[in-house]
Amino acid sequence: MTIKKETHGITLIETIVTVAIIVIAMGAISGSVITLYRTHGYTLEQSQAIAEARRGVETMVKEIREARGGDDGAYIIEKAEDFQFIFYSDIDKDEATERVRYFIQGTDFKKGVIDPQGFPVCYPPEKEEIFILSKYVRNQPPIFRYFDGLGVELSPPARLKDTKLMRVYLVINVDPARPPQNYELTSDVQIRNLKTNL
Repeated sequence: MTIKKETHGITLIETIVTVAIIVIAMGAISGSVITLYRTHGYTLEQSQAIAEARRGVETMVKEIREARGGDDGAYIIEKAEDFQFIFYSDIDKDEATERVRYFIQGTDFKKGVIDPQGFPVCYPPEKEEIFILSKYVRNQPPIFRYFDGLGVELSPPARLKDTKLMRVYLVINVDPARPPQNYELTSDVQIRNLKTNL
């Protein structure tokens, strides 16, 4: 009489199927983790860009409120354009009035500052220090808009003498091709040292 031995083990096909299932599961998990990190990184970058722009606008509003004539006798506002605003203000509280320029260059929102130089006082353009406030501005409409004392929007020729209120409008987006969508930042500022014509 022969005794039959029962063999217990895994066949080659079972091994291949098991390995295939593990590889597919690992691929799905890796893909999910990579997507999660990319999404998180983009959202973090977008949040940082918005925070930088917000800080820049808050600083700008404070400086514009305190605007005053230049130490060389220049009027409070030098330029009032759609994508550039130049004015005079003592931004560092040293009793000297700086020439301050906020402007857009490409997708960068920048600030340029010139300290008064020499006697008689002048503001040489080559002495301008430039700082980047935000790198992801995507505006199509104007960045700056200007209004008179009655709230009527001003066209370019009247902006210098009649501006009493100014509005800044920024659209921030790290990558317009991806969600989240544009973040819009708007702020109004009244220049205190101008007399309102009411």
